[in-house]
Amino acid sequence: MTLLFAHIIGAAVNISERHVAAVLTLLDEGATIPFIARYRKEKTGSLDEVQIAAIQVQYSKLQELAKRKETIYARLKELGNTDEDLRKRIEDCWDATELEDIYLPYKPHRKTRADIAIEKGLLPLAEEILKQRPMKLPKEEDLQGARDIIAQRISEDERSRNAIRREFSYTALLTTKAVKGKCESPEAQNYKDYFDFKSPLKHIRSHQLLAIRRAEAEGFIRVDISPDSEKALDKLAHQWLHANNDTAYQVELAMEDGYKRLLKPAIETEYAALSKEKADAEAIRVFADNLRQLLLAAPLGQKRVLALDPGFRTGCKTVVLNEQGDLLMHDVIFLHNLQSTKRMEELITRYAIEAIAIGNGTASRETEQMVRSLKTCPPVYVVSEAGASVYSASKIAREEFPDEDVTVRGAVSIGRRLIDPLAELVKIDPKSIGVGQYQHDVDQTELRESLQQTVESVVNYVGVDVNTASKHLLTYISGLGPTLAQSIVDYRAQNGAFSSRKDLLKVPKLGAKTFEQAAGFLRLKGKNPLDNSAVHPESYAIVERMAKDQGCSVADLIADADKRANIDLNKYVTAEVGLPTLTDIMKELAQPGRDPRGETEEFHFEESVHTIDDLQAGMVLPGIVTNISAFGAFVDVGVHKDGLVHISEMADRRVNNPQEVVKLHQHVKVRVIDIDRARGRIQLSLRRIGN
Repeated sequence: MTLLFAHIIGAAVNISERHVAAVLTLLDEGATIPFIARYRKEKTGSLDEVQIAAIQVQYSKLQELAKRKETIYARLKELGNTDEDLRKRIEDCWDATELEDIYLPYKPHRKTRADIAIEKGLLPLAEEILKQRPMKLPKEEDLQGARDIIAQRISEDERSRNAIRREFSYTALLTTKAVKGKCESPEAQNYKDYFDFKSPLKHIRSHQLLAIRRAEAEGFIRVDISPDSEKALDKLAHQWLHANNDTAYQVELAMEDGYKRLLKPAIETEYAALSKEKADAEAIRVFADNLRQLLLAAPLGQKRVLALDPGFRTGCKTVVLNEQGDLLMHDVIFLHNLQSTKRMEELITRYAIEAIAIGNGTASRETEQMVRSLKTCPPVYVVSEAGASVYSASKIAREEFPDEDVTVRGAVSIGRRLIDPLAELVKIDPKSIGVGQYQHDVDQTELRESLQQTVESVVNYVGVDVNTASKHLLTYISGLGPTLAQSIVDYRAQNGAFSSRKDLLKVPKLGAKTFEQAAGFLRLKGKNPLDNSAVHPESYAIVERMAKDQGCSVADLIADADKRANIDLNKYVTAEVGLPTLTDIMKELAQPGRDPRGETEEFHFEESVHTIDDLQAGMVLPGIVTNISAFGAFVDVGVHKDGLVHISEMADRRVNNPQEVVKLHQHVKVRVIDIDRARGRIQLSLRRIGN
């Protein structure tokens, strides 16, 4: 079966069968996508995580299809159907749509008009009419029953269904109409662009379709998807009509009825689902890409941080964190108060504060202005609050700070996001981080799996220190999961820090297979410098041999670029280890333990701009990209309302994907092109502005 699946998947994703088969075998052995991509390049032809994930998706679909076949076989057996040709067709079929078409005539269903006609004994009449030979026609009641039988047969015929599918594919038009009595409501105005909308289905963008489906679900509009019906009926006529007489006319009537009543609605439902699936996939891709960028945000590193969750009426919840993100104290400070200013300066001095983190919510600009006016002011960073309130009320937050209220927990989260965004954000449901659109409208299972995979990918790409990482961060390491992550934390608490990667094998229930999957992504500073690198323990012997050949220790080899330059990698190629792995090893020896996330940068909004009323068309302002959608990017320019850079204003060239131009949290300069103060909308442009 693996070879068959490799053949099918290889054709679907345009990857060689040999490499697909290798991936399938590794997946079946329990290997994770990050592990396969990083440490099994020789077997897979250096496939990346995206390609391996695509193979995994196709593999899951085929496995589900195999289960569906077993269900169909069992049902046919119950019905007493032993047709070997039918069973062979099902066995050879690996397309879900085709499989359901094959099964459709035998599939149990509610009693139809055709079933009633058959019970009346009209099947022979229907068969005779289908021959379209001249005959004496019976009374209309019998003819109607025969037409019902023919209509159902046409609607269940594979060739007919495929013909109509092709017509939908080429000519399907999606139209919407407002529902009177509903579209006048204030809530409906968000969808007014779709009150009278028409577009070829194949040209509708994902965000448009999701908005249309949401408006339909809320009862504001009605939606229809229809092909060119004249062309559709012509295709059916070509298949079913082959005479010109009264009998053929009965077939034609049945054909038109079958199309309008059965076939067209069935394929419309199918295409509505397919288009929604496509739109979901695009929305989920955008969400996952945004999440990846957010998780890869540069960390400030181990600094003493003062974090503020801004507020006017209730004051700014203020916390002080040490280099590890531990809470040292908390207080409430009110804005524009001389006493509060002195309190801030006192905290900065007493705790030797190295950076200040300010949440980007209400009163953020005012808080930032106050902080920057202090006599002694370390670097100030505005931090996204998205999801902080979710964390502060979560079980995780209660476990970490059982004696503190939600406001303190929220401020701590803001500060920790500055120190290490990844370590803090893994504690929050990705859907709550606010970097996508229509996340509640897309397939929730697909979304959850995609975001989970994204978090796992990033955590393993960055790597974590096994002696300091929380159980929440360790959970996402290849091969671990919640139970083993907790076991590692418990073992660490009872026995002290791990001194080598091999010590992980002492953790209860962490066996050799799990060690293989996880070890390369866990870092620690011990006697062996390779333990603090992405070099897998299975390759330590190779590095030790390289060092020996250069007449030095492994530590010296890492420190001396000239010695590494003398290494001929071809000398170390074996049947198991090839140049891809050896090349990765050399890159890692050059920068062992390097954090790939870069360094965080301080940012300043335009000081003269605080509210939307301060904006004027033509202004060029600094901003931060806060969200990216399929139709553009949202940018915070410091007025408590993000502006939109539409995709048409992204660059001085055609842009198909906004992420070609900007990244999440990127610092940019934008030009204001329009302000709708009544609706609080700001239109921005990146065109002809150097960033």
